[in-house]
Amino acid sequence: MWWFQQGLCFLPAATVVWSSATFIFSYVIAVLLRHIDPLVPYISDTGAMAPERCVFGIMLNISSFLGVATVYVRYKQVMALNPDKPRLLQLNTVGLVLGLISSFGLCIVANFQKNTMISMHLVGAILTFGIGTLYILFQTIISHKMQPHIHGMGVFWVRLCLGLWCSASIVTMFVSSVIMYSSLPGVDVAKKLHWNPEETGYSAHIVSTISEWSLAFSFLSFFLTYIQDFQKITLRAEATLQSRHLFNGPQLNVKVRAYNAETTPLLAGSI
Repeated sequence: MWWFQQGLCFLPAATVVWSSATFIFSYVIAVLLRHIDPLVPYISDTGAMAPERCVFGIMLNISSFLGVATVYVRYKQVMALNPDKPRLLQLNTVGLVLGLISSFGLCIVANFQKNTMISMHLVGAILTFGIGTLYILFQTIISHKMQPHIHGMGVFWVRLCLGLWCSASIVTMFVSSVIMYSSLPGVDVAKKLHWNPEETGYSAHIVSTISEWSLAFSFLSFFLTYIQDFQKITLRAEATLQSRHLFNGPQLNVKVRAYNAETTPLLAGSI
């Protein structure tokens, strides 16, 4: 059995690979069509123009769905491992909400381009990475509280480092963006896709874009830490009929037992 066939570990792996491919594909298309400069553009700029914005939007929507699935599986796993720890379960619930909000923010980013509706795009980015970083920090706390019987210390330290990396990237990106915008009064920076190294604000722009890419990949890297955990969990779906027939009539609570099995895999395959 291959490693990605164990449990549900393919979910976080698919989330990271697919999201990374989204950024790379849209970047390559945008550069080949000369819509952006090759040197470290904003991630949002790679999906600002057609046709790359179509690829960017479709693929990020799928990433959002994968994010929701990954966050939910993590929530169920922590719940199953700690049924008698109410404080930890409360943190787990908060983590679920933060993760779902972050995934929804990614959907907003995908469907509201930077150069058309900058305000909604920024809202989506804040939800994705701002709330997403809070999600990482909450999961890091949960990992710490699950020491030493469930988690090893190595996992905790890796998640803590990634959370701090995300936080530092956000601060650096915010400060450099403020400097860049203040040095370019009257310029519509949201629609500016080409930069001259000699112009004012270029250095701050480069620092800001590097910080954004750093934030994106440190954020995605966190989900790689779920791969080993998800190898030890599967989810199954149970079908329950309210009646023995499909006509209008009295309802009966009868559980379906197909092929002598009460439950079936939530996802098809040998997992």
